[in-house]
Amino acid sequence: MDITLVEVAPRDGLQNESRLISTADKIELIRRSVDAGLRRVEAVSFVNPALVPQMADAEAVMAGVPRADDIRYAGLVFNDRGLDRALAAGVDEINVVVVATDTFSRRNQGCATAEGIHRWQRLADRAAASGLWRTVTIAAAFGCPFEGEVAESTVLDLIARVADSDPDEIALADTIGVGTPDRVRRLVGGLRSIAPNAVPRCHFHNTRNTGYANALAALEAGARVLDASIGGIGGCPFAPAATGNIATEDLLYALDRMGIGSGVRLDLAIEAATWLGGVLGAPVPALLGRAGTFPAGVGR
Repeated sequence: MDITLVEVAPRDGLQNESRLISTADKIELIRRSVDAGLRRVEAVSFVNPALVPQMADAEAVMAGVPRADDIRYAGLVFNDRGLDRALAAGVDEINVVVVATDTFSRRNQGCATAEGIHRWQRLADRAAASGLWRTVTIAAAFGCPFEGEVAESTVLDLIARVADSDPDEIALADTIGVGTPDRVRRLVGGLRSIAPNAVPRCHFHNTRNTGYANALAALEAGARVLDASIGGIGGCPFAPAATGNIATEDLLYALDRMGIGSGVRLDLAIEAATWLGGVLGAPVPALLGRAGTFPAGVGR
């Protein structure tokens, strides 16, 4: 079995960092990701820079990324202005977020969930006309920091409503890291049943140390695309204590040992994470850079 990893450190990873990262370092992080074999990179977010200052240089980053026919760059888009910027910057994909609860949606996007669905529908139509790959992500699909539990029926209903716009891909996001493998299996199974033409994708945080178990459960349930962040950095500025995406290198270790192909070199992912820790001025949360591979030196 082969799967696709989407590298999200340049966007979801860096957006929560208090220290502003230079454009050159962001481009270098993307270059190192590509050199490691990652072919889908969520590179930037086209949002109001006053709300997410770390993403203010999205156009400059996109102007400097390495280009090749087999590399696809995604930008997070919230509105028509963001899509205009994404198209001008030359992204290959857009990712539009629909939040599962009204409270979190208002804090994250300034609108209720119903309006978020309408925005997605409008952006999906425009992006399709421009030939972009369209991903819609259901955020807080496993729990909300403000409203608590999110009913599985609510998420399944949202999947059906966003699927009306024929997305290329639907992602389920555990934005605050509260999901468990049993729920992952049920929701991924529901996604595949409700929207069989959309690629099933998952985005997990390891906030409560269930992220890697959830990722493997998602694969067992039929997901074939997983988000991961070099070094395990990241979080949501609008969700309290939403720390740490699952780390690309830690996930890769498990996949490699299980014989699941990703096309990504583990040794170069570890090197990229070590380099990133130097840029951030602190060791990254991922564990593999400290423990090393087993047997020692594998992963090339």
